[in-house]
Amino acid sequence: MQIGWDNLLGLITSITHLTWANVLMIAVGGALIYLAIAKEYEPVLLIPIGTGAILANIPGAGMGLDLSAIMAGKQTEGVFYALYKAGIETELFPLLLFIGIGAMTDFGPLLSNPRMVLVGAPAHLGIFGVLLLALATGRFTLNEAVSIGVIGTMDGPTVIFVASKLAPHLLAPITVCAYAYMSLVPMILPPIMRLMTTEKERLTRMTYVERQVSKRTRVLFPIVVTLLTGFLAPQASPLIGTLMFGNLMRESGVVDRLVKSANNEIANITTVLLGITVGATMMGESFANLQTLAVLVLGIVAFALDTVGGLLFGKLMNVITHGKFNTLIGAAGISAFPMAARVVNRVGLENDYNNFLLMHAMGANAAGQVASVMAGGLCWR
Repeated sequence: MQIGWDNLLGLITSITHLTWANVLMIAVGGALIYLAIAKEYEPVLLIPIGTGAILANIPGAGMGLDLSAIMAGKQTEGVFYALYKAGIETELFPLLLFIGIGAMTDFGPLLSNPRMVLVGAPAHLGIFGVLLLALATGRFTLNEAVSIGVIGTMDGPTVIFVASKLAPHLLAPITVCAYAYMSLVPMILPPIMRLMTTEKERLTRMTYVERQVSKRTRVLFPIVVTLLTGFLAPQASPLIGTLMFGNLMRESGVVDRLVKSANNEIANITTVLLGITVGATMMGESFANLQTLAVLVLGIVAFALDTVGGLLFGKLMNVITHGKFNTLIGAAGISAFPMAARVVNRVGLENDYNNFLLMHAMGANAAGQVASVMAGGLCWR
């Protein structure tokens, strides 16, 4: 009976130590888990992040990561602290994820239609637009503004890579913002696409001529991209190098076991550890504030500006080709691979059920993936 009373007393003590910020963040963690399960929005990331957020806000559990304390060298114990130091501070987790992403990415649609490479750059207008906007608010330093702007890469590992270096105290809101908005691509993208394009532009048909891409070209592509990036923008080499390394393994055709490991075991384990560690940084005292709200608002602006930039370039291509380029393709350049390409194809089919844009959109989407990684690397420096 005494044990029961002790447990009850412990429960009452824990509850009385809950702050409104703890309650709010536990609710946020629960909401992320709900969206992952009920709506299937990025479940592989949102479930670990939501769980980490709940654990971090249990009074007395010692599971939270106070990034301010870590930066001051005050927090030195705990399993999440060890994971943060080993996987995020050293950049290991994002780079391991890029190996898996590279091993899963087929650059064939891009190689068979090289002009799609042009779509990647303008579809990242949000990076620089939000960077300037964040500075204009007067609430953020240059490093913080750059980290927030990188949400516009629409690429989770890139966001984590840059934010953990330039603004680690904002890692949690920036990461949650990036993955939450990426999961909402099917909801956010279509209204902007319909608003910025005419019916005539959406009905434009693009004949896809499948050009055979040789194995030699597929193997040389990741090597050439890595070398060009290394010479032109060496600061982006860690990101683009690991992405292309994964793709080289895929295209070599001789290391299937390694490709499967990169696609499955390595990517899955890294995703779990990364997600729950990021979630553990969502402590109520440091997360529930106006600065976090500002990050969330600026994040959606970055998303919108990316889409606008891609669609404006799509309009330019439509004019240059005398109406032979479907403007919707521009929206696929925002990265968020491969979901953005699927959304572009779906919107195209809404206007003409025989207008299949998927392969064109996949080419633009692959270009956006490479562009986002390079942009993130450049912003880091």
